[in-house]
Amino acid sequence: METQLLPTAVVGSWPVPEWLERLKTDWFRSRMSRTQLDEIHDCAVTAAIKEQELAGIDIVSDGELRRDNDVDYLLARIPGIAIPPTGKDFYYDYYDASVAATPSSSAGAPGLGLDADFAFTRARTDRPVKFSFTGPFSLARRLTDDVHRDPADLVRAIAHVLAGAAGALRDAGAQLLQIDEPFLAGYPEQVDLAVEAINIVTRDVDVSWALHVCYGNRYARPLWEGHYDFLFPAALDARVDQLVLEFARKGDEDLPVIERSGWDRAVGLGVIDVKSRTVETPEIVEARIRRALEFVPAERLVINPDCGLRNLPTAVATAKLRAMVDGAAKVRATLT
Repeated sequence: METQLLPTAVVGSWPVPEWLERLKTDWFRSRMSRTQLDEIHDCAVTAAIKEQELAGIDIVSDGELRRDNDVDYLLARIPGIAIPPTGKDFYYDYYDASVAATPSSSAGAPGLGLDADFAFTRARTDRPVKFSFTGPFSLARRLTDDVHRDPADLVRAIAHVLAGAAGALRDAGAQLLQIDEPFLAGYPEQVDLAVEAINIVTRDVDVSWALHVCYGNRYARPLWEGHYDFLFPAALDARVDQLVLEFARKGDEDLPVIERSGWDRAVGLGVIDVKSRTVETPEIVEARIRRALEFVPAERLVINPDCGLRNLPTAVATAKLRAMVDGAAKVRATLT
């Protein structure tokens, strides 16, 4: 993908307005048809893409607005996963999902429908598109598993399913795919398994790959605290081209970790705190980028929020993105 120096991007999710929350919940309570929900999603995704373009974002996403949360949208599509018939009271709740049989790729729909989601987005923007999905380690953490004696086998099985979906996304024209592992920070001792599974997903899919690791963003609250040194040296073996990390909320203490670890690929630099409704100024963003330039060269930096924007009001999210775009432009002007 052709992008300018210090390109701006989003991590994935877009704010879910209250009216959309109500309608999505209505569907789970059988108060509207699937066709109606699909039409609503089409409108919401189209609007999210346009909002990102108007904010000046270089690499846009579909906002993940078709998804009820970061886990269930995928689990419900993976053969071998049992979803309880009781459904949900609120669309954002997690299913009490379990493993009925070893997850496997579906011969009829190896893309899990994600390729169709990408194609819809690709047709509605001329800008580069990043398409993200939750990784095998985090998906496995939300499952009750009485099938596999070794929990690692479940992670690997899900990874093979996601590899098929990634191949379908590539065939649909995707050039930048991102694996999200929001649960990994809570289980740092299992980073080797997570990297092994990530490599199963990415190994045979020749696109640009990003890996996003945060400390949780459920209802705009972190689930864990810590430092990114737990990622290394395991992350050096990951077949990915970019690490997308949060620095705005946590501060820049972990920036030296990236340098001393020997990471020589791109860094998605979190410069916007998505857990706060205070809108950063362009000058704050500029300062955060300049600090990062002490450790990572400009040609390897992508500028993004810490995490997804789902939990922010749309007006706040767009104001934050405009500040991010303006701050990146201030730095870019001095570099070029």
